[in-house]
Amino acid sequence: MRADRLVSLVLLLRQRGQLTADALARELEVSTRTVLRDIEALSAAGVPVYAERGRHGGFALLPGFRTELTGLNHDEALALLTAGSGRGEQVLGLGSALASAMRKVVDALPEGHRATASDAAQRFLVEPETDLLSRRLVTEEVSRSTMIEVRRAVLAGHKLRIHYAATGQKPQWRTVDPIGLVTVRDRAYLLATRSGADRTYRLSRVLAAEELPEPAQRPDRVDLDRIWRQRCARFLSDGHITVLVRVNPARREDLLNTALAVRAEEPDADGWLRLEVTFQDSWHAEWALWQLGLNAEALAPQSLRTSLRNRAAAIATRYDD
Repeated sequence: MRADRLVSLVLLLRQRGQLTADALARELEVSTRTVLRDIEALSAAGVPVYAERGRHGGFALLPGFRTELTGLNHDEALALLTAGSGRGEQVLGLGSALASAMRKVVDALPEGHRATASDAAQRFLVEPETDLLSRRLVTEEVSRSTMIEVRRAVLAGHKLRIHYAATGQKPQWRTVDPIGLVTVRDRAYLLATRSGADRTYRLSRVLAAEELPEPAQRPDRVDLDRIWRQRCARFLSDGHITVLVRVNPARREDLLNTALAVRAEEPDADGWLRLEVTFQDSWHAEWALWQLGLNAEALAPQSLRTSLRNRAAAIATRYDD
């Protein structure tokens, strides 16, 4: 851990020039005292770092000093910088590791390409916090300590004890066998088994976690993509309703924002779209389609068409002069 931090410190000084101890501490997420100890260790190891005294002072490297990090071409570095420039700091609590990796990517480039790649990455924006309609993405918070314990158990293959707050229930401690971690639209999930039964836990509902020394009961190899698809299909078929609907393309996003999932989509003959979507239940489906008015038509099931027709008739009767 300390070795990685020392490398990150050197790269920060190489790429940004002179920095104060406080600025380095913020970047490395450590105390100022730790930074000063690291600077002393680097000097003892022969790294030419020196201190500038005074009001505008700080630490810097002697000109020309370069670490030995090579092997990336311009496009490879640009791809990594772009991928890490969006909301990557949210991914599974790996924000500081991502920042360190990005510094190494920049430093790995030849001198002439370094500024070019950094400038080019600024021209790409990946997953901003809001879309064109100013709808803000909701990021679920997971405490750093909880995320670290969960991640360790997943990678080490150990059992995991979690204090979990399921919807509508009091938080309870549970011991699970972790399989893997999945992130979807800024939500993180733990795939696990409990007493041999499949379980999926939303990490924002894990109030505390503890890695246990016992080995987890799980296969040595895993296909997370396949497991996730299976669990999604099982979730959508558990008491939910699937609706066949025609929708005006201009209101497609409004429909998708209220549906749980889209199972099929194809253009209709008149320029509209025909979609097969899943809702929580019949009431949810009726409410969602009612919001779209004449811009959507439920084709199936018949019970939903009947409910929408009855609601429209009741409204028409109320406003009948």
